[in-house]
Amino acid sequence: MMTVRLPRPGDVRRLTREDLWSVADYAASRRELRAEILGIKAHRRIEVGPHAAFIFENWATMWFQVHEMLFIERGGEEQIADELSAYAPMVPGGNELVATVMFEIPDVGLRHRILSGLGGVEETFFLEVGGVRAVAEPERDVDRTSAAGKASSVHFVHFRLGDEQAELFRVEGTRVVVGMEHSNYGHTAVLTEASRRALASDL
Repeated sequence: MMTVRLPRPGDVRRLTREDLWSVADYAASRRELRAEILGIKAHRRIEVGPHAAFIFENWATMWFQVHEMLFIERGGEEQIADELSAYAPMVPGGNELVATVMFEIPDVGLRHRILSGLGGVEETFFLEVGGVRAVAEPERDVDRTSAAGKASSVHFVHFRLGDEQAELFRVEGTRVVVGMEHSNYGHTAVLTEASRRALASDL
């Protein structure tokens, strides 16, 4: 079985063209790779409130995402450059954590109503380590709230930690909280020790 070649803990490594497999090689191992990535993601998904989830990304999850897009769309070399441009910046580097924040509301009507009341929610995401808060920074220079005040269902954010915060994050038992403080959606979640440990490997 082929496996994703993960960076070592503390190894800041960017996702590059040289890291990618051919579509044929990926397709041959896709089932096994999907199971492997699901295992990696098990403690990286944090439910916040009834509708939102923070999925903390790393090199492996972005490696998988790029290959999935290439596998599905079959866009060739030109698509490779586009996917790397979109997803390589989502690999955390140094004292930062990177998350995809998703509002998962299956019912179309309910989703529209809720997101229409969440304009500017992307400015309220935070990560708190031992009582010290880091406010999220958006990944892309894209307006995630429409002119009509409707929030996007997907957001890409960085949490940049100071040296002391990062060091504390690695300490067993440190209380880490993730959440948002929008007037229409103010929810938080405390990371389990398993999740804290998994995310600490990104720092």
